[in-house]
Amino acid sequence: MNQMRSQPLSRRQLLTQSSMGFGATVLATMLDRPTLASQTSDAMALPDNAGLRRLHHPAKAKHVIFCFMSGGVSHVDSFDPKPKLTELHGKPMPTSVARTQFNNNGNVMASPFEFSPRGESGIPVSSLFPQVGKWVDQLAVVRSMTTPVNEHAQGNFFMHTGFPFMGFPSGGAWCAYGLGSENQNLPGYVVLQSGHAVTPHGGVSLFSNGFLPAQHQGSILKADAREAIHNIVPPGPQSLQRHRLRLTQSLGDYFLQRTRGDGQVEAAIQNYELAFRMQTAVPEVCDLSNESQRTRQMYGLDSPDAEKAAYGQQCLLARRLVEQGVRFIELSCLTKGVGAGGAANPWDQHGDLAKGHQAMAQQVDQPIAALIEDLKQRGLLDQTLIVWAGEFGRTPFSQGSNGRDHNPQGFTVWLAGGGINGGTVYGATDELGYHAVEDRCEVYDLWATVLHLLGINHEKLTFRHGGRDHRLTDVHGNVLRGIIG
Repeated sequence: MNQMRSQPLSRRQLLTQSSMGFGATVLATMLDRPTLASQTSDAMALPDNAGLRRLHHPAKAKHVIFCFMSGGVSHVDSFDPKPKLTELHGKPMPTSVARTQFNNNGNVMASPFEFSPRGESGIPVSSLFPQVGKWVDQLAVVRSMTTPVNEHAQGNFFMHTGFPFMGFPSGGAWCAYGLGSENQNLPGYVVLQSGHAVTPHGGVSLFSNGFLPAQHQGSILKADAREAIHNIVPPGPQSLQRHRLRLTQSLGDYFLQRTRGDGQVEAAIQNYELAFRMQTAVPEVCDLSNESQRTRQMYGLDSPDAEKAAYGQQCLLARRLVEQGVRFIELSCLTKGVGAGGAANPWDQHGDLAKGHQAMAQQVDQPIAALIEDLKQRGLLDQTLIVWAGEFGRTPFSQGSNGRDHNPQGFTVWLAGGGINGGTVYGATDELGYHAVEDRCEVYDLWATVLHLLGINHEKLTFRHGGRDHRLTDVHGNVLRGIIG
């Protein structure tokens, strides 16, 4: 009696301990299991590996692509035009100025880029983004985003996890945990890198599962490497790998019994099994040889600009991962562009902003526009939510002579696809672009909206840890209903 468990059996314990050799059949079934995307007919149902049993309401999106612009894009130079800056250029700020990151504050600085109305909606977009501007009628431009932090690592953590320090699950991990995977052969949360892409300040903890089960952490794929994941190509025949996996499973099941079904051990075993299945699935999905020349040109893969070509490869692979049922995909900016900021934060122009922002926009504009177009042509945009954001914006006044410092008090993000009401503007900053003054919103609201579009009530997606129920939005967050179609 003293060996009886007070907790219910885990999935693996049940399979291991059931009679008639039932557990022995699990591995073969697992290795040949088809994707769940083709099996789910009930819009409210979820795969059996989901943290939620059912969606809280009908979903408008099934997948998320997060285009993270590390370093902080200047909103007043991209999607939030401020004629007042031109009028006051070179003059002292007419309002009080809060302390900035480097506190080397100058006078009002006009945007060096021209804005023009685009699309039927007439939303102004700067000359930095001529290709994305063509698709402005698909975008919901949120001009009133705020964040409580003003430093890159803290800003990156806050934008990814809702907390300004490590130890908490990323939004991608929460999505993968809540919804499960549509494809048993690929991770639910993938982070793409290519070329000279470097993980932003904060490191790989930005993509962490935190206290969620380990299988929900972000898996980094090098989109343009011979091996997208190191050692993904097995050194021997697959039959040998199968024998190794059977041995690993046997040892894992024995250890799992010894640890009384420990959840972290269970997660580690699932990761080993997924790694085996990925040996075939990852090389196949990363092989772009069957893409047409027109598609490759559309994404800029043939561009003499190596950074554009590398980012284009990420965008194209993101589309392919959506087709394969991956829940959450994050793209990474590259760092070797002329005039780019620091290695981990390439949009960070504290000096020579015109040169640096132009170089970075040149890298991402065409590939992101191609991603929108390609998803739309394939009927995938309606079920795929694209989120474009940096960790904060930039000041309306100069740092030194021609740069801009960090501004967390009002900046722009945009969303497209997956239930978004395109061709809309939500919120506003003041006439200088300094503070959000209309429909002010927070990062919590952004994630509440993302989860809502995925069919999840952000207040009900919780995980008990350290004696309390945690959630992505902490104790905050309101859905931005003004941008939902």
